[in-house]
Amino acid sequence: MATRLPPVDVVIVGSGWTGGIAAKELAPTGLKVVMLERGKFQDTSPDFLAPQSHDALKYSRRLELAQDLSKETITFRNDMSQTALPMRQYGFFIPGSGLGGSGAHWSGLTWRWGEWEHRMLSGTVEKYGKSMVPEDMNLQDWPISYKDIEPYYDRFEKVCGVSGKAGNLRGRIQKGGNPFEAPRSSEYPLPPMTPSQSMLMFEAATKRLGYNPFPIPASNCSDNYVNPDGIALGQCHYCGHCTNYGCEANAKASPHFTMMPLARANKDFELRTNAMVLKVNLDSTGKRATGVTYADARGREFEQPADLVILGAFVTGNVQLMLHSGIGTPYDPKTNSGVVGRNYAYQSLGGARVEIDRDTYMNPFMGSGALGTWIDDFASDNFDFAKAGFIGGAGISAGQNSGDPLTYHPTSPGKPRWGAGWKKAMAETYQHTMGVGFQGAVMSYRQNYLDLDPTYRDAWGRPLLRLTFDWQENEQKVMAATFARCQQIAGEISGKRPAVASPGRAMAGRRFSSVPYQTSHNTGGAVFGNDPRTSAVNKYCQSWDVPNVFVLGASALPQNAARNPTGPVGALAFWAADAIVNKYLKRPGRLV
Repeated sequence: MATRLPPVDVVIVGSGWTGGIAAKELAPTGLKVVMLERGKFQDTSPDFLAPQSHDALKYSRRLELAQDLSKETITFRNDMSQTALPMRQYGFFIPGSGLGGSGAHWSGLTWRWGEWEHRMLSGTVEKYGKSMVPEDMNLQDWPISYKDIEPYYDRFEKVCGVSGKAGNLRGRIQKGGNPFEAPRSSEYPLPPMTPSQSMLMFEAATKRLGYNPFPIPASNCSDNYVNPDGIALGQCHYCGHCTNYGCEANAKASPHFTMMPLARANKDFELRTNAMVLKVNLDSTGKRATGVTYADARGREFEQPADLVILGAFVTGNVQLMLHSGIGTPYDPKTNSGVVGRNYAYQSLGGARVEIDRDTYMNPFMGSGALGTWIDDFASDNFDFAKAGFIGGAGISAGQNSGDPLTYHPTSPGKPRWGAGWKKAMAETYQHTMGVGFQGAVMSYRQNYLDLDPTYRDAWGRPLLRLTFDWQENEQKVMAATFARCQQIAGEISGKRPAVASPGRAMAGRRFSSVPYQTSHNTGGAVFGNDPRTSAVNKYCQSWDVPNVFVLGASALPQNAARNPTGPVGALAFWAADAIVNKYLKRPGRLV
């Protein structure tokens, strides 16, 4: 029996970027706001201070900042004919836990999606006709345009202190930036980061091939920076302990220090950690949320009444809560009807390895999460879909994240894969290799979706979320074509044609495997749109069915682009929080 707590005005689930932004924007309104975070409290000091924050065994192998799979996980299968099995070890994605969520251990790539990536359906049909879109592809536009969200992209970049170079400033193409990007109202807050050797070699090679390289926009500060909220971010040390780590310099933007101190400065805001939200409670009509039920670290259950519920969990957490709570109609792939669980999408990652001559040293132990150079020539709609035979494409890059010897084991093709021979090969190769990688867009399909597993349950007795996903023909073509481009660039760098794919990543011609880590960029499941028949939430991320529930995060994105989703996720969270504060609170009810 849950203990009923005094009511509050707002309860926010999750303390990552979306929950953090909502908390920071709502806390000053004078409302009583409670944030519930399933993980522990953590802060830069003492949790992320060096040298303990560089413990590779703790953070990159045992994944200290990740979700506890012994308590909650997902089940996975490739198609409906299979029986889904639980993910008992960290596999293709790593959701974060603890204050800041995945925002505390992310890499920091902070993109704006291109204009076409906000209107994939209409942009494709206008240019190529309806026949370009496969029948089973649930392609959908965003319900808002790039122009609508541009000021919020700008705001998020300034909060994070993004380092980069504009490519399109108010419609004028800028030298050194991405010439394909949508118009920006302002330059990045900080200049690009110092390039690594691999970035310089990639840049030179791609320019020789006629492509357009530019520095990846990074929420890793290239210099000391104070954001518009007065939060100080330090300069990146290029220490190579970024992805899966907290940052001791606060050089990598994270909600735990950019958002939470501002929210917690308000007397009516309360943060409760180790609080696992189990369900959103609805009234007898099922059309209004009355609050949430959560369990604390001792397993005690509490009912927290609230007038407004904001879900800001990871994609899988948002969708599981909606399905388990009865918010919205579950998606049915057989009829292609229902909305919660619809339009799940992922990304494809792969590439080619480059052997460098022994006189060139790459120093792979130096780097940062988003340190890299990119080309967009084969991404978004920057190429001819009809000629290529697929929709979407991929970005191609080279960078330097971490040469941590516990996880980075480069060896040349044909060398031993274990024992003394493997160690010798790794020592010989460590300084003299680099990768040319791709990150491919993945469209949404009728047969790729999320629902509740009928067999397996989590530690609190709730059905696990079941994920059904496989590569489709369009994505197989994207991977094959982009791998060939990576080989071309790798050959240009090394002077010879490498034929070895980077191991453990997406490979054309194979089914999707949930076993190796690939990327944590899941999207969909509670997508936003203008039509309640094909979207779970409206353009303000408000539930069509339960209007006092807002669902923020990558679960709202109808498809996945060829670039990281954190930029759109942050911008969309500011957009939705603006609507909540300036529209919903003044007149609670459906905003659309």
